[in-house]
Amino acid sequence: MTPMKPIAAALAAGLLLAAQPAHAGEITVVSWGGAYTKSQVEAYHKPWMAKTGHKIKSVDAPNPASPIKAQVKAGNVSIDVADVEYSDAVRYCDEGLLETIDPAVLPPAPDGTPATEDFIDGALTDCAVANIVWSTVFAYDAAKFKGAKPQTIADLFDVEKFPGKRGLRKGAKPNLEMALMADGVPAGDVYKLLTTDAGVTRAFKKLDSIKKHVVWWEAGAQPPQLLADGEVSMTTAYNGRIFNAAIGEDKPFEIVWDGQVLDFDLFVIPKGAPNKDLALEFIKFATDTQRLADQAKYIAYGPARKSSGKLVGLYQDGKTQMAPHMPTAAANMGNALVNNFEFWADRDSELNERFNAWIASN
Repeated sequence: MTPMKPIAAALAAGLLLAAQPAHAGEITVVSWGGAYTKSQVEAYHKPWMAKTGHKIKSVDAPNPASPIKAQVKAGNVSIDVADVEYSDAVRYCDEGLLETIDPAVLPPAPDGTPATEDFIDGALTDCAVANIVWSTVFAYDAAKFKGAKPQTIADLFDVEKFPGKRGLRKGAKPNLEMALMADGVPAGDVYKLLTTDAGVTRAFKKLDSIKKHVVWWEAGAQPPQLLADGEVSMTTAYNGRIFNAAIGEDKPFEIVWDGQVLDFDLFVIPKGAPNKDLALEFIKFATDTQRLADQAKYIAYGPARKSSGKLVGLYQDGKTQMAPHMPTAAANMGNALVNNFEFWADRDSELNERFNAWIASN
């Protein structure tokens, strides 16, 4: 039987090669870095590469949407897939900077429910497919507060009761929303107020109250690092980043869910992407029911498909139940605000221009 071993090995190798595409390709996927990119690599990238034989070049950026416009306008697109925020997906689609994505091509749920019915409301647009529901929260270092602990969004702005520096994302969104909620505006009235000059002025006045105490951050990996280094005692942050630091790295960080601002992240394909067809195949794979549930093993962001919810189980440590850590958990939704995507698609440039002028002023 010994002479058969090389033959068997050759047959096995031939079958393996036959399972791979004749011409393996490579796509460039741009995301936000840190624990978030890691969750995508584990849940989406590695399984897709193993299944298809194609490769993924993973690139991190403070905001993956930022390079898209310049690349498309220059006719020199290197990005195949980008993970972007909802307002950017809507605005760029309206400006013709993104390829359209027909939701009919997305895989159905395991029970046959069409993707259009299985994705949660708002998760599909003309040019984008959502993968996660996440939120901006604020968090604190429990070691810094031996007595009373921060409990409401107002506490983020109360430097007398809770001393220390504050970390805030460098941008108008969601600081304006959080400032108004901290000033007593009910979540349901925030955007109605922000459509008025008086409301915007009120939000900036509230931000004025902590301006000299602020350390600005731009990349999602920065807030937990600011807390760990003791540069701030509280910071706004993406909920999954704080979860990863607290549960994954055993940091004494606590999330305050009051005043959280919920949002989607979505996959888009820039207009003129060099590997458009392959990019779409990746998106179809990455947003199926199982893959979205798998990502929740690595970070506390809710899957964008209804059918994925019941498949969400334990964290990668094998003991932490993920459901209570999701921003959409009932206990965390008491005073939550859902980001108004259309508002920011229309007002982003105007309000960020005012925000940047405000930062530059004394």
